[in-house]
Amino acid sequence: MLKPHSLRTHLTAATPELQNDPDKLSIFITNGKIVAAGAASLSFVYRYTLKLVVLDYSSHADAIMVPMLAWLRTEQVEILENPDLRERSFRFEAEYLNKETIDLSIELDLTERVIVSPGADPDSPETTKRYNVKHAAEPPHVGVVQRAERIEVWFGDQPLAAWDFEPVKN
Repeated sequence: MLKPHSLRTHLTAATPELQNDPDKLSIFITNGKIVAAGAASLSFVYRYTLKLVVLDYSSHADAIMVPMLAWLRTEQVEILENPDLRERSFRFEAEYLNKETIDLSIELDLTERVIVSPGADPDSPETTKRYNVKHAAEPPHVGVVQRAERIEVWFGDQPLAAWDFEPVKN
């Protein structure tokens, strides 16, 4: 699974508090499923709930939520575009620890397509099968960043987060 690492990298790069202390961010996978058809291919889809927990967080919650929404626009856009998924696929809870900090828990229902195709290995005997595994990129959608750009998030006159988007490669 590649999306958990991608989201961790994105949020850590975007959020100053996580840049200073990346160990505040923990990621768990729950409700994992493999969906595969009985076809000739061994391709499948990971379906799981990604649970992200930010402990002892003292910045504004928007500094996490806005970069996460931007990440979803390229990595799981159907959560934003599909009204049914939009209502149930992005959930959060917060525990106020004191007047300064919270524990923030976020759940995202994610999928990842994995293409498994037979491949030739010239060094293997004919009786050995080789499979090549590739995680399929998400299809491009309207509104996805197509050029490199710098994104900044501000709350009033306070900067909350910033990151660089690379152009989408088709």
